[in-house]
Amino acid sequence: MNKGWRLYERAKKIIPGGTQLFSKRPEIFLPELWPCYYTQAKGVKVKAIDGKTYIDMSHNGVGTYILGVADPEIDSEVIKAIKKGTMSTLNCPEEVKLAELLIELHPWAEMVRFARTGGEAMAVAVRIARAATGREKIVFCGYHGWHDWYLSANLTDERNLNNLLLPGLEPNGVPVSLKGTSIPFEYNRTDQLDKIIEKNGNEIAAIVMEPVRSTQPQQGFLEHVRKVSKKINCVLVFDEITAGWRMNVGGIHLIYNIIPDMAVLGKAMGNGYPMAAIIGKKEVMEAAQKTFISSSYWTERIGPVAALATIRKIQRENVPGYLIKIGNEFRRILNETATKYGLNIKISGIPPLTGFSFDYENSQAISTLFTQEMLKNGFLAGKSFYATFSHKMEHLKKYQNALDKVFKKISEAINNGTVEKKLRCPIAHSTFKRLA
Repeated sequence: MNKGWRLYERAKKIIPGGTQLFSKRPEIFLPELWPCYYTQAKGVKVKAIDGKTYIDMSHNGVGTYILGVADPEIDSEVIKAIKKGTMSTLNCPEEVKLAELLIELHPWAEMVRFARTGGEAMAVAVRIARAATGREKIVFCGYHGWHDWYLSANLTDERNLNNLLLPGLEPNGVPVSLKGTSIPFEYNRTDQLDKIIEKNGNEIAAIVMEPVRSTQPQQGFLEHVRKVSKKINCVLVFDEITAGWRMNVGGIHLIYNIIPDMAVLGKAMGNGYPMAAIIGKKEVMEAAQKTFISSSYWTERIGPVAALATIRKIQRENVPGYLIKIGNEFRRILNETATKYGLNIKISGIPPLTGFSFDYENSQAISTLFTQEMLKNGFLAGKSFYATFSHKMEHLKKYQNALDKVFKKISEAINNGTVEKKLRCPIAHSTFKRLA
């Protein structure tokens, strides 16, 4: 075991699940071999606790830093804020400036509330939607966090979230009284949505969904969702936590010209500093006053300061355009190298958030071998790549050189039936598993 994994073994004894975020559990990357912990990170380079430095061609902090780790411009503004004091009995003026900027970028929106994480921001949005409509049921598509309103979908059927989050999740700890209050449908399936609306129309408070993520919307899909939500007079909430800021400045729904009643922004907006925003139409957002939504650390200064600096740089440098360029180059490299060695792969997502998979029965074993061999070559790599402003063509060239060697080895292993034999560790987890 390397130094990082030994520390992780200690962590599992005192931290339930070992980590605070499922997406960072080492078992889903490379059991027993993943570096696990870092001591320093800058741009796209990560120095692990064992002293080795890697280039991050994975999910880059699960999409939290769009500019790269420790961007000097953003950090400079944050350091200034720290020196001035990040908390006070009074409110920080930056939250007003940030609210005004978000409304300027989204002219349809009239009011803003802030949070610090995506999951809690989605819970805020759902609470506001329920308060605004006086209804309880939420119809949703995709992944939206860990809170009760979302996991309650599995109270009705434990398979409801299988294709949206993780197979086999048990909703333990979620009140049984929430059964039937959250109803899932699949992306691009207007037929599923229509059946739900027909049965529950006047009880639905909101339709919650990502406008786009791993799959492009079919013609008329988003328009249909918007039309249906207006017909039953419910709130349409777009979850822009992951896609926002990567294809354009603001929410990706602006590209499709489908206007929701509320949208939730987060992750990339603070470039690694916790920040999230719920923006919406006044008639809906004012319902926040009819309920109780309040938290001390939503008033700290660092989040708004980081978000203001990040958004300004995104605008000035046309960061979305650059991320699209890097993402498309990454896809080209994947496709060409896979074709060269006769590998069957599937690519999904928008260019800045590219996902790929090996199209074989033992795909999980192949993916594990891929991560294992890329790690040997100095890369943190898996089945997804989140482009950042710090990724340069030189990084992609190095990735391509490593990929050529690794894909060749994988191709030979597939042809010889020796994929599993070449693994130096157990196959990576692909589902939610209880850790020993």
